[in-house]
Amino acid sequence: MTTAPTGLDADFYHFQDLLTPVEQEAALRIRDFMEREVRPIADDYWERAEFPHHLIPGIAATGVIGTMWPESRTFENSALFRGWAAVEIARVDASFATFVGVTSGLAMGAIGVGGSDAQRAQWLPAMGRGEVIGAFGLTEPLAGSDTARGLRTTATRRGDTWILDGAKRWIGNATFADITLIWAKDIDDGQVKGFIVRKDAPGFTPAKIERKQSLRGVQNADITLEGVEVPETDRLQRIDSFKDLAGVLGPTRIGVAWEAMGIAVGAYEAAVRYAKEREQFGRPIASYQLVQQKLAESLADVTAGLAVCVRVSQMDDAGTRRDEHAAMAKAFCTARMRDTVARCREVLGGNGIQLDHGVARFFADAEAVYSYEGTYDMNTLIVGRAITGHQAFV
Repeated sequence: MTTAPTGLDADFYHFQDLLTPVEQEAALRIRDFMEREVRPIADDYWERAEFPHHLIPGIAATGVIGTMWPESRTFENSALFRGWAAVEIARVDASFATFVGVTSGLAMGAIGVGGSDAQRAQWLPAMGRGEVIGAFGLTEPLAGSDTARGLRTTATRRGDTWILDGAKRWIGNATFADITLIWAKDIDDGQVKGFIVRKDAPGFTPAKIERKQSLRGVQNADITLEGVEVPETDRLQRIDSFKDLAGVLGPTRIGVAWEAMGIAVGAYEAAVRYAKEREQFGRPIASYQLVQQKLAESLADVTAGLAVCVRVSQMDDAGTRRDEHAAMAKAFCTARMRDTVARCREVLGGNGIQLDHGVARFFADAEAVYSYEGTYDMNTLIVGRAITGHQAFV
């Protein structure tokens, strides 16, 4: 691509300039794909609560899936780029960003962190090409924030085979994923272990969760596991405890912070467009002080959130990022996102609740992003533990 990199209008402090030239060109490829292929159909698929499966080869061709792992990445890149890619996707469609985050961040992350060399070689290249779609089965009907101790899905070893029994809930991509990473408690040692479960495994049953009002394009599922047999060769060989699993969640939590900023950017861009076009009392509403105040405050929140994301990603690249840094980024950025989408909806007045005007979808999607990858409360308590040395949750 020879087009000179151009920044987003919402990138007020020019954070994109921190990317390398190769990363900037890749960001433009992602932006072009999202604008050309996804934006024209995003509202329709969201309203129908369906996912545009035909676009998977196209997004994979941009190189955005599996960018973290040498087996699947198409060019050297930084955590900063991976975050910026999430912004580019989420500013158009948060459901599509969540699909990428689940298969690339969570599922591939689990294999990248916890898989053996053979497992990485088997799965990561194909997943990076979009030929194998992944899901990540951690949350359960009765275990969300307390999964570290409250996991009820069990794994029983019989020779070289594991038997999985239990249930999972809110598992993105699971209705169509080729493999789902299932986390279960070993009944022998009580430790959490990870398993690669194939979609056609007997006893593995995903059922789409209906009537969602947020991230409607994401195909979340309830999963039942009844005597699911998994060979030892499909157990993640480098995961022996929940502490090992936590190594997967840190980077993805940062990714959600970036995604939140993408949602905020999308709502802000739509609000600015609308304010310049909508006329009341004989002139564009963009000329009124209260509207300008809402836009300026929204841009400030976007800028502050991006600054946090940039710094925590730099720390990730440097190897100095700790769990509390990722937790603060996720909590802060999703809170700023929530304020921004609400403010931008106000700019549109009554039109703000209709899909046609570009804010309503972001307004609704923000609620799910605010809650997943650790709720705001849980992430703030992780930071509080780092501050005080006392754990406020059991």
